[in-house]
Amino acid sequence: MSPAPGIAIRGPRSLLRQIREAMAGAGPAQAKLDMVVRIIAVSMVAEVCSLYLARKSGEMELFATEGLDPGAVHVTRMKPGEGLVGEIMRQGRPLNLSDAPSHPAFSYRPETGEDPFHSFLGVPLLRGGRAIGVIVVQNRTSRVYGEDEVEDLQIIAMVLAEMVSAGDVLDPTQLKDVELAPQRPERMRGQRLADGLALGVAVLHEAPVAIGQLLSDDPAAEEARLKTAIAELQAQIDEMLEGHQAVLGPSYDLLETYKMLAHSRSWNHSLVEAVRSGVTAEAAVERVRNEHRAGLGQARDPYLRERVHDLEDLNDRLLRHLAGNGGKARALPDNAILIARSLGPADLLEYDRAKLKGLLLEEGSPASHAAIVARALDIPCVGRLPGLRDRVSEGDPVIVDGETGEAYLRPRVDVVTALQARMTVRNQRRAEFAKLRDTPAYTRDGAKIGLYMNAGLAVDLAALTETGAEGIGLFRTEFQFMVSEDLPRFNAQAALYARVLEAAGDLPVTFRTLDLGGDKVLPYLEAEREDNPALGWRAIRMGLDRPALLRLQLRALIAAARGRPLKIMFPLVASVDEFRAARALVDHELAWAERRGRAPPSRLDVGAMIEAPSMVWHLDALLPMTDFVSVGTNDLIQYLFAADRGNPRVADRYDPLSPPALRALKRIQEACAETGTPVSVCGEMAGRPLEAFALVALGFEALSMPPAGVGPVKQMVLSCDREAARRGVETLLKATQGSVRGEMETLARKLYVAA
Repeated sequence: MSPAPGIAIRGPRSLLRQIREAMAGAGPAQAKLDMVVRIIAVSMVAEVCSLYLARKSGEMELFATEGLDPGAVHVTRMKPGEGLVGEIMRQGRPLNLSDAPSHPAFSYRPETGEDPFHSFLGVPLLRGGRAIGVIVVQNRTSRVYGEDEVEDLQIIAMVLAEMVSAGDVLDPTQLKDVELAPQRPERMRGQRLADGLALGVAVLHEAPVAIGQLLSDDPAAEEARLKTAIAELQAQIDEMLEGHQAVLGPSYDLLETYKMLAHSRSWNHSLVEAVRSGVTAEAAVERVRNEHRAGLGQARDPYLRERVHDLEDLNDRLLRHLAGNGGKARALPDNAILIARSLGPADLLEYDRAKLKGLLLEEGSPASHAAIVARALDIPCVGRLPGLRDRVSEGDPVIVDGETGEAYLRPRVDVVTALQARMTVRNQRRAEFAKLRDTPAYTRDGAKIGLYMNAGLAVDLAALTETGAEGIGLFRTEFQFMVSEDLPRFNAQAALYARVLEAAGDLPVTFRTLDLGGDKVLPYLEAEREDNPALGWRAIRMGLDRPALLRLQLRALIAAARGRPLKIMFPLVASVDEFRAARALVDHELAWAERRGRAPPSRLDVGAMIEAPSMVWHLDALLPMTDFVSVGTNDLIQYLFAADRGNPRVADRYDPLSPPALRALKRIQEACAETGTPVSVCGEMAGRPLEAFALVALGFEALSMPPAGVGPVKQMVLSCDREAARRGVETLLKATQGSVRGEMETLARKLYVAA
């Protein structure tokens, strides 16, 4: 055929229909692919059109060609990353060259007979963000293909990717060894966010709606559908920002990004142009999604890479609006493992707890909302698994190893067998812990250790009876605010607090006032973006600057007590002036209730959380003003080391079992002992047996932890000789190394402690 440079597809709908008919016809897969590359070559006035598909080995194989030597089909293979085809696979985006042989990545294959061809345009076949193949057109003339030609070939590639992957178009047995979706067993190392083991099937959080029809018979109607769905999506996001719709976890910044992107002219234009080319609205969304994944996913700038996540969620929401189920909750299989980039607390609570067995996150940290809720619900969770969603398909068998912080995708039979054996042992241990439920936690030398549980959800309250905890040492009141569509009113707050006190009965409950700000920003509370929110306007600072908000909560707490004991604790107190001001608000609300003849609490204790290092050096001034204190080791230790525990680059640079951290904790314990101030530890350390062993050795006699930690920690306490442990830890406090974890483990073994 004679080339006609610069002439692109005219009438793409006609071409796409020809491709669809060729792929849907009878005959073997090879004949269909041969016909497709011939149609593309003729339509694009190209002398060569070749289709490469990825094998399970990672090699790229020439599957069909028009213009190259037919004998090279299924013979020419390129190793991962080899040649121009490998470069396109690696980058996940088009490559447009006027002289292909001069490119440094060019790999000459004599069997193909491609010597006379210079101009080269290759586009990846993207499926779920993964490149599964490459479509290439070539001409003898040295030229750069036009933008229209590149765009047309991208549309073709998108349609081909869907058709090749669809079992009803090409018989999968005819494409064996072609990796259309991840199939090999994989092990991914991440970070343990919630303890436990789970085996089940992958369920993608807010998974895209399945795309049935790719080609449109009525572009005008499809464009109208698309614009209607976009308008609905924009209205939904606007309502979220205004607080008129249930906000299920996303932060204010994320919603702002949604709004910006949803109203973006470029995003809207890309979708509309795709529909006008002859594809359905759903196919247009998928095409734009793949372009963003391929483009922004390669960016070095972390901010730009994060925009891929924002656009993913936006595209998923738009697909659900197109399907007419923008607000419907998803059903789960009986053994679901939820796969997501990140989750808010309400996102997780939306799912059926009886069917949700585990959680895998691309992001997340031990202090993230999803991790906290997962621990409260006893759902095994592993986070920090980058690229997870592109490496797992809906329905894949998956293992969540919350003990080691690993995930197994499509695990081998021997791995499943080993996991089931571990789950059996774990269940046996749980049975042992259950037997200890009513046994008081005394050390072998007679020291009583109070074991309490952390809570924040109504579902947590049942764990009081199940675990044998002696009360709630930390009730996180902000969870009610995070799952509400607007600011909870007085009656709603008071009802929740009363329900908690009633469920606890005679057991004590310590309510922590709102710990908002930082990573817990609510869309209905105006807040400015901060460069360092963890050290910014949060916790007690927000409460003191917004006294009406804090006073309303204190009033609700006092009303809920109604003649019962009440314990209130303020978070992140960094100065005695802050605590003095907060306590004055408590006194004011107590007097307000008494003036109106309302029953005051039978006993009111007001305490502070020691999380700011400043208070470690001002305990002599703080403790006389408090009725009790609690050590929040999560924040205290990260501030001591100036290292964000949620940042994987620095989170591992320090260990809570290090001399500086242990010395700070020892100083707090000794100051409280000298003044007779009750002190507890309610951070993550308290719920892990080895760390709890160190706390007991330091002299702490009250620990509050996630419900799942009560049994293991109690077993540790019952096996521990506190005086012997104290002598051993005293020596470790003088160590010069950065961590004494190994030495602590050795000490525990030497003393026969179950840590």
